[in-house]
Amino acid sequence: MKRKKAALIRVLALLVIIPSAPAQETTQSAQTDKRASTSPDSAQNIQAYVELLRSDVRQQKAQMMGSVMQLSAADATKFWPIYSEYDAELTKLNDLRVANIQNYASSYTEMTDEKADELIRNGLAYRKQRSELLEKYYERVKQALGAITAARFLQIEDQLLLLIDLQIDSSLPIVGTNS
Repeated sequence: MKRKKAALIRVLALLVIIPSAPAQETTQSAQTDKRASTSPDSAQNIQAYVELLRSDVRQQKAQMMGSVMQLSAADATKFWPIYSEYDAELTKLNDLRVANIQNYASSYTEMTDEKADELIRNGLAYRKQRSELLEKYYERVKQALGAITAARFLQIEDQLLLLIDLQIDSSLPIVGTNS
């Protein structure tokens, strides 16, 4: 049990550290864009970097999920295909978040009321869609494995997403503080 807790703490620490890089990279690249135009090669390099970090985070999340879910072999064969579908949908949904963060970074120094409203509305729409996605997959896991296992999935996933959200959000500058 102590080893599981130690592994859990190590993975959580990594999850907190790794997701900050894409947000910081996005913010820094927007500031750099003001000084020089981004070449197609550098945009591809940034995109490749973001994808690498995302795949690493997904792998770590899956390892954490496997460690804490405590599934039997029979339950694991039911759970992991559902989780893979969920993760694929979440990745597509997160593309909206990345685009919104990039939009924020590119307009941060020249923010208007209209732009701020648009960005916040996009962020709220993302959160609503993610919540609906979690609800959808809670139901799927519940149908396949029961409510207790589904609740465990939702608790773990929600905690991991909150940690990632906190790291990303804390890396972004507060709107209107660029004076």
